[in-house]
Amino acid sequence: MTDVPAHVHEFDWPDRVVIGTVGRPGARTFYLQARTGAQIVSIALEKEQSALLAQKIDEILDRLREVEGNRWSVPTSTPVELVDNDPLETVQEQFRAGTIGIGWDPTTAQVIIEAHPLPADDELDEGFAEDSSAEDSFAEDSEMLRVKMPVGTARAFTQRTREVVDAGRPLCTLCGYPIDPDGHTCIIPES
Repeated sequence: MTDVPAHVHEFDWPDRVVIGTVGRPGARTFYLQARTGAQIVSIALEKEQSALLAQKIDEILDRLREVEGNRWSVPTSTPVELVDNDPLETVQEQFRAGTIGIGWDPTTAQVIIEAHPLPADDELDEGFAEDSSAEDSFAEDSEMLRVKMPVGTARAFTQRTREVVDAGRPLCTLCGYPIDPDGHTCIIPES
């Protein structure tokens, strides 16, 4: 039997769901932030988790577009009215994400994101799963974030996430490594 987290931060039709950062390039902390009314939850993510989350959601949406008749009206790109370039709202970190699962609810035409915290006493690898069966490995007193967003909002989420991930340090044209604001020592590989 699966243990249910003691506290589930649930957002069924969020007013806002975005990835954003705090800090300067090279020292940024990534956050997944969801808000409905006055309820705001922010969880910390790794840059790689953020990028992979956007990629996997786009893959789901692209597969759904291919379903005959596109019965869920999945857009090919972000609807203009859903573009969200505003900064994060007040960030109070709820937890740091360990396992992130994504899914699809065909009854409501929503993409589902479930994020569980890194285990405190286990040394599990940070992960990403396309189903939520990973929740079996979390303690009964843990918490989780569950966000359900419609397809247009999901496209806006992935576009913004890519832009945030790409807004980091520029890459050196010679060696391909990030250039820090304080300088860069370029090590050009020998040919």
